[in-house]
Amino acid sequence: MPWKHVAGVTVGNALEFYDFVTYSFFSVYIGRAFFPAQSESTKLFLSLATFGVGFLTRPIGAIVIGRWADRAGRRPAMIFSFAAMGAGIVGLSLTPSYARIGILAPVLVICFRLLQGFALGGNVGPATAYMVEAAPPLKRGFYASMQAASQDAAVLLAGIIATALATILTAQQMQDWGWRATMLAGAAIVPFGLALRRNLPETLHAAADAIEPPAIASGRNPSAIAGHLPLIVSGLLILAATTIAAYTTDYMTTYALTTLHLEARIAFGVIIVVGIVSIAADVASGLLSDRFGRRPVMLIPGLIMMVSVLPAFHIIGAERTTFAFYAAIGWLAALYNLAGGPIIVVLAETLPQSVRAGAISTVYAFAIAIFGGSTQVTIQWLLGVTGNPLAPGWYWTFAAVIGFAAMLSVRESAPIKRRAR
Repeated sequence: MPWKHVAGVTVGNALEFYDFVTYSFFSVYIGRAFFPAQSESTKLFLSLATFGVGFLTRPIGAIVIGRWADRAGRRPAMIFSFAAMGAGIVGLSLTPSYARIGILAPVLVICFRLLQGFALGGNVGPATAYMVEAAPPLKRGFYASMQAASQDAAVLLAGIIATALATILTAQQMQDWGWRATMLAGAAIVPFGLALRRNLPETLHAAADAIEPPAIASGRNPSAIAGHLPLIVSGLLILAATTIAAYTTDYMTTYALTTLHLEARIAFGVIIVVGIVSIAADVASGLLSDRFGRRPVMLIPGLIMMVSVLPAFHIIGAERTTFAFYAAIGWLAALYNLAGGPIIVVLAETLPQSVRAGAISTVYAFAIAIFGGSTQVTIQWLLGVTGNPLAPGWYWTFAAVIGFAAMLSVRESAPIKRRAR
């Protein structure tokens, strides 16, 4: 697959995640701009709840755009989702504050979040299907890992910009326009991303025989999605656990500011650490799963992560130093990215082409909608109720246990392993 085609898929994917997660990083400032509550904690809670609203439309986007991709092609679905996300980015960034336009401000913010969720929900399935269908059979894990790597590259870029602004701007300037500048920086790539995606060759019909689902060998009808329900359920649970891990990590900026009371530059700096570690782990996960199979790459890091979360949060709370904070979160980020990457390849390799994009989009979107939209609000609530700084660690550990149990039930799908049987 030419690298310009890889760029056409991943650059758009990166932009869509760039702005979606930027909201999470700046939730404290956005809460102050749009929600006229009496207390800072209430403003933050309302801001995080609005962040969660964006997840409500992700399943709708997954079903509508995903099914469109299975019928009309991957390329038009990816172009549409990218354009819609660009509109949401610009609209949210330019929405005036509550002090200027009153109640219309939070209403507009919610509408743009809904549009972003719809677009992002419909992007993952077609983009993943495209990458796996166009990749060489023995390199599907690596090429699919570009999806996750592009998302984390977007997180890294957002972190660099946010950290730079936190260093040179005052708190009032960050609230007034710093977060808006960060979001609008992502919108600058929209014209280039659209041009790249318009020039992508279609893979829907060209790849009719590119992937042979394991169901063919066992005599089942490969087009009957009902036969793949156990895998779909396992995939949903694994993606849910990975989502909780990812959005707990995203919450660490707010956690550092409100719970650990660290400086803003340190709080935003963790985004850079997580971005660098995650990109490396994403690529390593893809390469290792092509070499050793999907299951071992999920299970080994998944087990280590499951027993590492609580000790990591204990170290963070006890030390409250920059090194301890960065090292602990970086370690956990490496583990959940290694373990969570292969499941999306398993789904693409196993599900029939006629439902591949729609099914992947739907499974991914429901996992994100249910657990991504609720994770940060849940953590904020747990911290408020218990007053225990380990609360995020307990929540993450519970998710990791469920995810690891689901990983145990997944069958191997890597071509090199199936041929060796």
